[in-house]
Amino acid sequence: MKALPLYISLLLLMMSVSMNAQKQSFSLGLGWNLGNQMDAHVNGVANETSWGNGRATQQTFDSLKAMGFSTVRIPVTWLGHVGSAPDYKIEEAWLDRVAQLVGYAEAAGLNAVINIHHDGANSQHWLDVKGAAKNETINQRAKDQLHAMWTQIARRFKKEGEFLIFESMNEIHDGKWGHGDNLTDGGRQHEIVNEWNQVFVDAVRAVGGKNKRRYLGVPGYCTNIDLTLKHFRFPADKTKNRLVLSVHYYDPHLFTLENQWNEWGHPAPQNQGRYTDESHVDSIFNLLKTTYVDKGIPVYIGEFGCTRRANAAQEHYREYYLNYVCRSAARNGLSLIYWDNGSRGAGRECSGIIEHATGTPIGNGAAIVKVMMDGYSEGKRDSVIVQ
Repeated sequence: MKALPLYISLLLLMMSVSMNAQKQSFSLGLGWNLGNQMDAHVNGVANETSWGNGRATQQTFDSLKAMGFSTVRIPVTWLGHVGSAPDYKIEEAWLDRVAQLVGYAEAAGLNAVINIHHDGANSQHWLDVKGAAKNETINQRAKDQLHAMWTQIARRFKKEGEFLIFESMNEIHDGKWGHGDNLTDGGRQHEIVNEWNQVFVDAVRAVGGKNKRRYLGVPGYCTNIDLTLKHFRFPADKTKNRLVLSVHYYDPHLFTLENQWNEWGHPAPQNQGRYTDESHVDSIFNLLKTTYVDKGIPVYIGEFGCTRRANAAQEHYREYYLNYVCRSAARNGLSLIYWDNGSRGAGRECSGIIEHATGTPIGNGAAIVKVMMDGYSEGKRDSVIVQ
């Protein structure tokens, strides 16, 4: 076979490098969730301090940047701050506060992710996937409100740059966390989530401005990785290469959330099956890589974490888990965002590492940040070596 001229070979090489750079251009890096904050709600009304956290400040975001975080995810519940049909007008003061927090992120040099969060929790509120799967009137009403709200949010932020990412929804499910009617309804609930993601994309793009090319995060059902791989369909989007898959990772939940297991990793005695050790982390993250990342589709883990333990020996396993998850994610080209609910205690769902009002570490929070940063950096180095 005749060799190609040198200039053509160089051109092809440059094109290959350019395409690879484009595939890797989106990354949220290692981030932090401002959890149980703007997403907090009581009696159907969202309130920033109702779940015990103080109001976030510019100092909070500056501290996150100084610690090495790249992104802050700002979950937002809109319950009690939205008017009636057909306009579904968002209360100006609530949207102003969201905008202020986004401004803090920009000033600190952080990416920001905002979403619609607990409005769809357990099918108890207006984003009722269980009801929508059974009744098209409920589905259409949810679509109408979703379109109206994202249109307003997109208008408010139409001049903001690429540091700001919109995420359509959070963990949409019927109350059974992926083990409910979604398994027996012929896939209708999964399809509803796909439909809602399409409404979101259409609404944001139609507003124009910077929204035409804004990165948009779209989740699968319950943000569950297995169910996403089986049932998720990307929305149609006239803007190419600007959709990002959002999933969550809390395996094994008996260790990370429930505090029923105190040890993790091979050969911890609780490791008796799936979801329990390093091999599962690597296999599921690699599956995300080969299914999406290697095809130029970015993926971020919008939530992961592990609850604080009551003694140093058990905290050792927590540190090892968080380090390993961060390393494996980076190795497989995934961004990930730690879930911090501000809790100062130890035990079930106590995942606070940073004081939300000041940005100062809670307890051994500085050590936890370091093990995650170290793991992520090691994973990025591993990825370069592998390539």
